[in-house]
Amino acid sequence: MTTQLTGTAVPSAPIEEITTLDKAASKVVVASQWQLLWWKFRKHRLAMISLGIVIALYVVAIFAGFFAPQDASSYNAAYTQAPPQAINWFDNGTFAPFVYGYKQVTDPKTYARTFDINPDVKIPLGFFVKGDSYSVGLHGIPIDAIRSIRFTSNIHLFGPVNAGDPFYPLGADDVGRDMLSRLIFASQVSLSIGLVGVFLSLVLGILLGGLSGLVGGWVDTLIQRIIEILRSIPDIPLWMALAIAVPPKWDPVYVYFGITVILSLLGWTGMARVVRGKFLSLREEDFIMAAELDGVPRTRIIMKHMVPSFMSHIIASATLAIPGMILGESALSFLGLGLKPPVVSWGVMLNKAINIADIALMPWLLLPGLAIMITVLAFNFLGDGLRDAADPYH
Repeated sequence: MTTQLTGTAVPSAPIEEITTLDKAASKVVVASQWQLLWWKFRKHRLAMISLGIVIALYVVAIFAGFFAPQDASSYNAAYTQAPPQAINWFDNGTFAPFVYGYKQVTDPKTYARTFDINPDVKIPLGFFVKGDSYSVGLHGIPIDAIRSIRFTSNIHLFGPVNAGDPFYPLGADDVGRDMLSRLIFASQVSLSIGLVGVFLSLVLGILLGGLSGLVGGWVDTLIQRIIEILRSIPDIPLWMALAIAVPPKWDPVYVYFGITVILSLLGWTGMARVVRGKFLSLREEDFIMAAELDGVPRTRIIMKHMVPSFMSHIIASATLAIPGMILGESALSFLGLGLKPPVVSWGVMLNKAINIADIALMPWLLLPGLAIMITVLAFNFLGDGLRDAADPYH
């Protein structure tokens, strides 16, 4: 299709293409901020993959008893320090998952016991098999608020067909407990402490950062000096000092929330700085000045007028803060200053790997560190994608 201008044939775009462009442009004009954020975020492939990983982690954590082959506290002294078993998915060309049994070998000189694969024993595996009973909820942390919505079952996604057969796909620890099951149950505490800690940090950061940026004056100076003092103290020594203050005889529930509060009290400073900077740029806007002249309370101005205007940035910052909370809990528990058994977390599990001799015998004790690394990377990539998409007009 061409258009004649002064005797020269000038090509023009097809009508269908022009209509499509007009529709796309009009769609962007009327789109909300959240729609624009999602359209840009989904172009970030690494962030989308990380989002899937994070969702999968929390689904597994919520239904840990279903995904774990055994209960976290189940043990068999006959299989202490048993190495991982390789899963064979086909048997003679037929889909029939199984693992080979163990054969114990004792050194006649040192009397050290080791495990070898016994090719004569095949342990059949299956989906939706019966095993240890479990309930939906935080393992080892009975919280009355969610006890009423719990349900119990003994069906597991994958495991040995005959309950009680040895099945250690990631090996066993020094007590004979399944590492895979403990990793899955430990995710409940390690992942939830990040969410709870970041929520408390958000509340403190938004309130104190909002007051600092909106009020100014001596209030701003005082809050900023507190932030500078907290940020100047090394994290690990400060965590250790505050964790020691938690009474060792406390119930695991109180220790759990005590560690969460400690991490939150130290993690709000970064969010407060971000909120303060946003408030300094927003407080001169006409709608904020109109609200102040109308006598609207400052807390309402902060929560109803200012915070929603940059909620996407807050979500991105919170996503990037969750890995710090997970690493903080893991570091404290690894050093023996945080959560302790019977609570199961990735840091508590890593505490078993503090001895070099144990690592030499059971290198699979380091698997909780791999779980932490994957989780932290997924949250960091997800936060990067949200941060890039927080400005959809860029």
